[in-house]
Amino acid sequence: MKVIGYIIQKEFKQIFRNKGMLPIIFVLPLLQLLILSNAATYEVKNILFAYIDDDRSASSRELVEKFKASEYFDVKASYANYEQASEAMLKGEVSVLLHIPQDFERNFVRYKKNNLSIIIDAIDGAAAGVESGYINQIIQGFNKKIRLELLSFSNGNSKPVRIETIPSFWYNTTLDYKTFMVPGILVLLVTMITLFLSGMNIVREKEIGTLEQINVTPIRKGEFIIGKLFPFWVIGMGLLTIGLILAKLIFNTPMLGSNGVLYFYTAIYLLVILGMGLLISNYTDTQQQAMFIAWFFVVIFILMSGLFTPIESMPKWAQWFTELNPIKYFVEVVRMVMLKGAGFTDILPQLIKTLAYAFVLNVLAVWSYKKVS
Repeated sequence: MKVIGYIIQKEFKQIFRNKGMLPIIFVLPLLQLLILSNAATYEVKNILFAYIDDDRSASSRELVEKFKASEYFDVKASYANYEQASEAMLKGEVSVLLHIPQDFERNFVRYKKNNLSIIIDAIDGAAAGVESGYINQIIQGFNKKIRLELLSFSNGNSKPVRIETIPSFWYNTTLDYKTFMVPGILVLLVTMITLFLSGMNIVREKEIGTLEQINVTPIRKGEFIIGKLFPFWVIGMGLLTIGLILAKLIFNTPMLGSNGVLYFYTAIYLLVILGMGLLISNYTDTQQQAMFIAWFFVVIFILMSGLFTPIESMPKWAQWFTELNPIKYFVEVVRMVMLKGAGFTDILPQLIKTLAYAFVLNVLAVWSYKKVS
């Protein structure tokens, strides 16, 4: 244990002596959490909206007013014909175009039905899908109102039956995207920093030539690896603490579960990341190589973790692949504990898989490390 203690002391001194590493540890996580939590959003707002009103009736004006009142649409202009509107959409001045046909109101009264033309700029397919949902919601609300008025008019004084649905939003009552994104960004923060630092650590020893000196000392391989990786385990736990504090103070993210459960799982998860970093460093000769390989794997794991896109929406083969993704389990656990108040038994399936992952990776990493004495 004395030998491990000396190595740990040496590593901490080396980390805090390196002026280039300090900003990565302390400044980058802060900027990452603040910027990404505000920028990474599923919401689509300020949609550039225009319309062509060929009817110019009270009903058509009421429909346009509903779009103006919506917080999602920015009504830019009214066009006299389709050619002008089409040119504006081609230039990117308009994202959504509503065309209200002639006799719109009269057809409602006479035939109890009508048609509207909606044109959406679908270069960004995901945003177009969200915009279509917003539009349908507004038009359906307008349609119900018109139908109720017509039914009331035809039945005299009798009031039509109206059914209202009152949704109950669990775990995120205000539907604030930051409540969903901040725990995920916290996972990103802990994963990337610890992986990059651990991956470059032993490689740096190779570059400066001190690894050969360490290898000829009577230090055992296990002692050396524990001493090298333990400081980054501590840094990872510290990053989690900083992230949780910032999430509460700045974004008011709820913490419904136990901090102990979250810290316990993170302690196991960091063994996975440190084992991965050690494995990468064993097969690279420069810090640049280690950084590129770590970045390659971490980007794939993050994009397929459910952090930004739902796993259920992925193809079947991708969903099966995510079962091998440790970041997926960390994302699930952090959101479950923070937002749902999950306990130890609730996260047990993720914990067992993470333990298995940690065992396999660290065995491979220790086995692949060659100590020449």
